Parts: sequence; structure tokens; C-alpha cells
Amino acid sequence: MRYMEVIVDTAAGEIDRRCEEMSAMGVGGFVIENEADFHAFLENNRQYWDYVDDELEQQFSGVSRIKCYLTDDEEGRRSLRAIREAYGEVSVSMVEDSDWENNWREYYKPIEVGEKLVVVPEWEPIPEDGRIALRLDPGLIFGTGSHATTRMCLAALERFVGPETKVLDLGCGSGILGIGALVLGAKSCLGCDIDPKAPDVVYSNAALNGIGPDRLRACAGDVIADASLRRDFGTGYDLVLANIVSDVIIPLTAHVPGFLAPDGVFITSGVIEGRQDEVRAAIERAGLRVIEHRCEEEWHQFTAVFA
Repeated sequence: MRYMEVIVDTAAGEIDRRCEEMSAMGVGGFVIENEADFHAFLENNRQYWDYVDDELEQQFSGVSRIKCYLTDDEEGRRSLRAIREAYGEVSVSMVEDSDWENNWREYYKPIEVGEKLVVVPEWEPIPEDGRIALRLDPGLIFGTGSHATTRMCLAALERFVGPETKVLDLGCGSGILGIGALVLGAKSCLGCDIDPKAPDVVYSNAALNGIGPDRLRACAGDVIADASLRRDFGTGYDLVLANIVSDVIIPLTAHVPGFLAPDGVFITSGVIEGRQDEVRAAIERAGLRVIEHRCEEEWHQFTAVFA
């Protein structure tokens, strides 16, 4: 079905009133884009990122507008006429509902990672190049394989995976790191994320790879704040993975030695340029020694073992 995407530029203080007015014109739903709201969202969610792309910030610079979608029929055109009569010229473009559902998929293709893996979106055929396929639904949650931090972690962990490897993935997101370890042959993985939606996503992605709950478990919780959760995780993990952000990695690292086996390996990334020295210092304070430090696209990744 075809829809009309209508954009009404609006002063920030007028958004609520105009939404009420447009509802009376037959408009059923709105997308609000506002620079002040965007920056407030960033500020209130700093624990999830250290860096926001300049291009994204530019997209919201000076923006204050209402978007709505009207059906391309007489009813929709009647609402459009009412909007134009009330507010003058507005931006109108045509979209198909299939555009919303599927067009984003064209941006996700198989991604070769490290020496052994290829990350393959679930709708793409598996390349016949001898690499080990890691199937993923990239639309579910953070962790698609396209980001430098994820690629570096996957490339690092493949060197340490064996048939008895026990993995702990902290801040697991989509589960890509833990699932990557399992398709490479690891014995088991426990994943944890602060996002309550993460476990369902992890299990869905694991199923795409033929991995069941006998090898992978996932839970939601705050590992830093919840001592009982840490006790539940236990110890003896051969690999501990954390691809998060510096402000989480720094306090989290103090708990990592308690999870590691004596010869275990800690792999972490999500460290933006400028924060690498702080993270390295936190790793060393925890009694670990950095054996590898990589940088790609302004992001840093560390591999560490007991000192």
C-alpha cells in the first residue's frame, strides 16, 4: 500500500498543540523530530555510548518537525488538504509500506571477520568460501558485525577458542560475540545484558545457528551493581568478553578477574579514541596484563590475561 509521508516544520513550543490539531484532521500517528529532545535523549543515556556520529548530530541540528503518514486515497488526501490549509506548504513524498519493512535489509551483506568467520544476515545465502558462517538478524538489537568494535572482538576471540572453552559475554546485546565463539567450537556461553529484551534476541540469533540452551544461556541484569548476579555467574571462564563503552568497561573490569580461569583471557572493546589510556589503566589495576591493543576507525580493543 502507498502512503504519503508529510513533514510539517514546527516551532518546538508548538509541537503538542499542532499534534492535537492534526489529530482532529484525521491524522492517526506522529513522528516527532526535535533537536532539543535528541540532545536530552543523548544526555540521559550516556551509559550506552561514548560517541555519537557527527552526521547524525547534523541531521538533528536546528530540527523541529512533525512527520505523519497518510494513506494514498481520498481520506488521506482530505487530511492533507486540511493540513495545508492550516499550515501552508508542507513536504510530501510517497512511500510504500514494503519500503519501511524491508529496504533497510539492502544495507546488510555478509561481512568477513578475522581469519575464520563470515557474519551472514539471515536472508542472505551463505558464501561458499570456506569460512564459518555466523547467522544473524541484524534488525534486532546492537551487534551486527558491521561495527569496528565487534569485528575486532570477533577477530581476537577466534584465536582463543577450543572445544572446552567456557565463555562469559558481558553486555551481550544481540549475542554476536558469544554465538561467534560457539560456532567456532566453544563448549558453552553465558551472556548478560542490562537490556531486558536482550535474552530473547540472543536466543533467536542462536537458533539461526542451530545453537540451543544446552550451550548458550542469556539473562538480563546489572553485573556491576548486582553482587548476587555475579555470584550466580561463578568463575572459571576461559574467555570473558565485554564490547560496551568505556564508562561501563572501567568499573566492570574490577570484577573480571573473579570470573576468569587462571589461564583465562579478557577481550574488551567499545573504547573510543581518547579513552584508551583510562581503560588500559583499569585493566592493569584489576591485576591483568594487556597482551594486545588494536585500533580501528577510532575505536580501541584490548586483550588481557592475568599479570
